[in-house]
Amino acid sequence: MRDYSKFSAIIIGAGVSTGSAITRKFAEMGYHVCPVRRERNFSELEKLANGIKEAGYSATPFGVDARDEDAIAKLFKEVEENIAPIDVVVFNPGANVFFPIEDTTARVYKKVWEMAAFAGFLTGREAAKYMKKRGHGSIFFTGATASVRGGAGFSAFSGAKFALRSLSQSMARELGPQGIHVAHFIIDGAIDTPFIKENFPDTYALKEKDGILQPKEIAEAYWNIHVQHPSAWTQEMDLRPYMEKF
Repeated sequence: MRDYSKFSAIIIGAGVSTGSAITRKFAEMGYHVCPVRRERNFSELEKLANGIKEAGYSATPFGVDARDEDAIAKLFKEVEENIAPIDVVVFNPGANVFFPIEDTTARVYKKVWEMAAFAGFLTGREAAKYMKKRGHGSIFFTGATASVRGGAGFSAFSGAKFALRSLSQSMARELGPQGIHVAHFIIDGAIDTPFIKENFPDTYALKEKDGILQPKEIAEAYWNIHVQHPSAWTQEMDLRPYMEKF
């Protein structure tokens, strides 16, 4: 078994639910985790990292805007050279917004595309640069229902998520033969988050029946895909509650 403590894992979009759960899971398995969010959320990142360290694991938080090409390049260089070789990268920002098509401004569309697609490209490109040297690593992208089905009022979000899914497929075909596992996760359904609890109480009530996605279980799926044998790699996995319609 590999000694994961010799490597780092970067989690872009380490928010309060799924991103935090993925960060904790990889920390518990031995990685030095580097959770990343924009600078304005750095206090929450520090709480996450401190909790991980208090539990006996290793973490270094970074306040970085994933849409900033120079900042992303600097982040990867810093982690690779001063923390540990990068072995896992998870791209997990949100960007879900609802706007009827006539109310979708160019600014809104571009901003969502930057967060969910362009930032994914920057992240994937930098990850590939470092992983190719070792011929090993995992690059994971978090998708959504909108990755495969464009819903009414979600033109910006679905366009960006479709692009991210296509990016993951292209990278998988290019990098897989070089030992790098690229996978895309379609998270199809409501997740147990403060946002769902506050804004969709009827949906949140389904938690009692395991009817909404649990971040900890999502994180388990990411880990299981990461440790797959290369003779049986998954390129895309969809996760949803058993009662979710699809």
